[in-house]
Amino acid sequence: MLVPIAQVALIVLGAWLLFSVIRRLIRRVTTGYGLPNEVGLVSRRVAGFLIFGGALLWSLERLGVSGAVLWTAFTGFAAVGAVAFFAAWSVLSNIFCAVLIFTTRMFRLDDTVELLENGEKPGLRGRVLDINLIFTTLEESGNAIAGTTLQIPNSLFFQRAVRRWHGDPPARA
Repeated sequence: MLVPIAQVALIVLGAWLLFSVIRRLIRRVTTGYGLPNEVGLVSRRVAGFLIFGGALLWSLERLGVSGAVLWTAFTGFAAVGAVAFFAAWSVLSNIFCAVLIFTTRMFRLDDTVELLENGEKPGLRGRVLDINLIFTTLEESGNAIAGTTLQIPNSLFFQRAVRRWHGDPPARA
C-alpha cells in the first residue's frame, strides 16, 4: 500500500515541477515576442490541463484503476453531452437572442418591424405583439393578411437586417 502512495506522490511532484518549467517557458516566450497576455493565459491553462490530467490518469493507473474503463466512461459522457448540446442549440440560441433583444432594445412592443430578405424583396413585417424567450409575435397588416400573426424565432432577428418604425409605417406597395 505504501509503494503506490509514494508513486502517486512522485507523479504529483513531477507534474508540478514540469508545470512550473512550462509556465516559465511560456512567460519568456510571450514577453520575448511581445504576445498578448491572453495567449500566455490560454497556453498556461492548456498546459496545466494536459499535464495535470495526464498525472491524474497515471496516478489512477498506479492505484489499480483501468485506463480503458476511464477512457470509455469519459468518451461516453462526452458523446452524450455533445448530442444534448446540439439538440438544445436552437432553443438556447433563441433564448440568448431574446435576452439580447431586451438588453439592446432592438425593438419594443407596438413597434413595427420588418425582417429584410435582401434589398429588393420585402420581408416579414408586422407590429410587435409579444416577445417571449423563443419567438417574437408580429401582427401582420394589409388587406389580404389582416388579423394574422407571425411567430418568428428570436435568432432570426440577428441573422437578417431589421427595419424598425417607431410610429405608423408607410403602407405596403
